[in-house]
Amino acid sequence: MSYQDIIMQIIVSGGNARSNAMEAIGYAKEGNFEAARGALTRAEDELAEAHKVQTELIQDEASGNTTEVTLLMVHAQDHLMNAITIKDMAGEFVDMYEKVFNLK
Repeated sequence: MSYQDIIMQIIVSGGNARSNAMEAIGYAKEGNFEAARGALTRAEDELAEAHKVQTELIQDEASGNTTEVTLLMVHAQDHLMNAITIKDMAGEFVDMYEKVFNLK
């Protein structure tokens, strides 16, 4: 896999994770907590894939195989960190909506 392909995999997986996390919030808002938890699981799976690719890059660099840090790589890392944050917040939103629905 080329360096560009690796970067794109991080971007795609991060984007998918973010989309799934936002979908989870939407499901929770409607009271569909099973679907919300499923969307969160899919987000976690996407993040795990991105993290696996990222870890391979880190291990390569730790072994002395350095690569140029490009603007695209910076973008990929930013995309991934935002996806992680949104997934974490989505989990909190799902929990909060579930508590609110249970109070009704």
